[in-house]
Amino acid sequence: MISKERIMEIIGNYDLDNLCIATVCSHSSLQIFDGARKEGLKTIGICVKKPPKFYDAFPKAKPDEFIVVDSYQDIPGIASELVAKNAIIVPHGSFVEYLGYEEFVELPVPTFGNRAVLEWESDREKERVWLEGAGIHMPKKIEPEDIDGPVMVKYHGAKGGKGFFVAKTYEEFKEHVNLDEKYTIQEFITGTRYYLHFFYSPLREEGYKLSEGILEMLSMDRRVESNADEIFRLGSPRELEEAGIHPTYVVTGNVPLVARESLLPLIFELGEKVVEQSLELFGGMIGPFCLETVVTDNLEIKVFEISARIVAGTNLYLTGSPYSDLVEQNLSTGKRIAQEIRAAIDSKQLDKILS
Repeated sequence: MISKERIMEIIGNYDLDNLCIATVCSHSSLQIFDGARKEGLKTIGICVKKPPKFYDAFPKAKPDEFIVVDSYQDIPGIASELVAKNAIIVPHGSFVEYLGYEEFVELPVPTFGNRAVLEWESDREKERVWLEGAGIHMPKKIEPEDIDGPVMVKYHGAKGGKGFFVAKTYEEFKEHVNLDEKYTIQEFITGTRYYLHFFYSPLREEGYKLSEGILEMLSMDRRVESNADEIFRLGSPRELEEAGIHPTYVVTGNVPLVARESLLPLIFELGEKVVEQSLELFGGMIGPFCLETVVTDNLEIKVFEISARIVAGTNLYLTGSPYSDLVEQNLSTGKRIAQEIRAAIDSKQLDKILS
């Protein structure tokens, strides 16, 4: 991974009065660009082949300029151009997945957040060490030969649910698994899925205090997953199985959600534990992150995954959520990222939020 010293050397030559926010034109880029503009920062959209036409329909979220590459694998080739434009990269799930972990952590462009988190987040075994080490309740890990009831099989990395499947027997697992990819098997927890959108700031001092900085909970959502949310209109699980119809879990959209207020102390406790453990393990997880959870009928919260950057569910809240409005009116996660960058510039603490 590129060293912190090298990144700070690069940012030391920037014209901070003309800083640009750059990201790939996908995932949550509309709100990243919109938030940057609201905080007076210029924007660069990185795109493949040609600028997406739909940006013309959203002038407030259209980047100030586009940089076009032939493929996502060509992004390292524009690093010097991004540096010359005083760019700070804001990563999102598509950016990291399309470019690849190995290329992303070596990219010689200042990046918002701590790249060290990717090693812990992208490998589901290390992710479990992190979360369980924080005292988080997770679904039990199951070995293939021990499957004796519903389990969820997931592949490593940010896949948007692609390829995930439920198996009830070892035979079903063998039938559907792709052995060419790394996977993990978790017990299937019944309950309501809540995707909790947090923001960790090492700079702010007023708010929900941690050992360093503060924790904010900006919003939450639930994901709409391809046919899994509609498939049972066609019949019972047994009828669907007999017809050869199986649920799939590719994320196609998001719907807004709020939790009963009595759950908020537990929700904040989960976020706090995860951040404190990240500080101990790899120097901290900076900025937005999402805990992907299931709330059971006993009001237990099981965390089955973490996304250590802005997630697409925050796209619901470009003008604020029922939670972020209680922090600041019309506060999106994209705007909150830009605020943190602006605050770091003004306080000369870019070293605390960049890698």
